[in-house]
Amino acid sequence: VEYSLAVPANRIGYQNGWSAGQLKIVQEALALGIFGVFMVVVLGEPLGWRHVAAFVCIMAAAGFLFIGK
Repeated sequence: VEYSLAVPANRIGYQNGWSAGQLKIVQEALALGIFGVFMVVVLGEPLGWRHVAAFVCIMAAAGFLFIGK
């Protein structure tokens, strides 16, 4: 399911001027966000400070890739 959505999304994003790096970091940010919700809701694991810190780092990477765009 993820792959069938990622390929058209990457094609559309690339056609609209996003670089390959921007597309990849957005894909990773979305995947980690969704997995974080899955981890808490379905698996019942607590969301720790390390998870939040890692997500903040990914968001910072996304921000750096979009600066000046």
